[in-house]
Amino acid sequence: MKKKNILIIDDSALMRRMLSDIINSDERFIVVDTASNGLEAFDKITLRPDSYDIILLDINMPKMNGIEFMEQINRLKLKLTVVVVSTIAAEGAAETIRLLELGAFDFVTKPTSILQAKGNTFRDRLLECVSCAAGFFTAQETRIPLRQSVKTETLLKSSKPEELTESTLVLRKPHKPVGTGAKKLVALACSTGGPKALQQVIPFLPKNLDAPMLIVQHMPAGFTASLAARLNDLSEVTVKEAADGDRLEKGTVYIAKGGTQMKLAKSGGSYRIQLTDEPPRKGLRPCADIMYESLLTSDFDDITCVVLTGMGGDGTAGIRQLCDKHNIYVIGQDAASCTVYGMPKVLFEAGLTDVVVPLKDVANAIIKNVGAR
Repeated sequence: MKKKNILIIDDSALMRRMLSDIINSDERFIVVDTASNGLEAFDKITLRPDSYDIILLDINMPKMNGIEFMEQINRLKLKLTVVVVSTIAAEGAAETIRLLELGAFDFVTKPTSILQAKGNTFRDRLLECVSCAAGFFTAQETRIPLRQSVKTETLLKSSKPEELTESTLVLRKPHKPVGTGAKKLVALACSTGGPKALQQVIPFLPKNLDAPMLIVQHMPAGFTASLAARLNDLSEVTVKEAADGDRLEKGTVYIAKGGTQMKLAKSGGSYRIQLTDEPPRKGLRPCADIMYESLLTSDFDDITCVVLTGMGGDGTAGIRQLCDKHNIYVIGQDAASCTVYGMPKVLFEAGLTDVVVPLKDVANAIIKNVGAR
């Protein structure tokens, strides 16, 4: 197998060395070049645009920083796979979100000490991210076309021939529509590629959406506040990082706080957010399964579950439990528009998806089921 060529862009010689040692320790990759700033890297890439399979990008650098570098890459319409290696400091969170908007595949939080940099946690996370960016997907995380990934009889189950279009596939038993005045909730899960995907969903929801919305986006602490602020600036609905005790309001989107688990609990006649410090599940905190499971005892008349791009299968187990007890409508993103077709694929192959749509149609699918006040 031919090794994937990696370019490292970082103004720290020590960090370039550490990253190189980690990448070169995996026989699938080789660091073929480094650069100390975005301008140096930009010159190398424009001279040899096909020389690098993956780029590791720092943010704060002299001459040309990470954001300026990505803006120039986009201006020239160069198709590059970029993984951001950023500081976890709060002042770097907004810049990281901006880089994801500009097309970065994902980000890895830079270690704060030499000891952390040499530890297995950072090494494993970096190699996992680079592996996924390189296309070394697991059985669950593939870019296989949707129609080739599911047996014909699964597609035909409970479906009318006219519903089996390129953009829409109905897989589960018919959903029971609810009327006006019903209690409704939207609960969305996403991971790799999620921040950029959310920008094609949340800003297209109406201010008077007839339901509150919960979002679990896999992110560490320090980043979700910036993600929420950015989406709020772009949207008619109110978007905020969830806080413990928040009372659910229609037309408001609550993004799970990075590094915590988000649940929903009834308090009097309303529902409130609960943030807990319970351990990660399968390495995830926040975890979508935990969010969905907290809805099992709720009395919503209709729950719209949405699963977008991401590695792994988070969300499927929780939605499967909800399916047995609640009237739910499940929207999955299609393979072609996913950064990583993992989470929606697992959900789809479990037979839990009501409708599969490209990313550009997710907002309309939510509005069609939820309605507006």
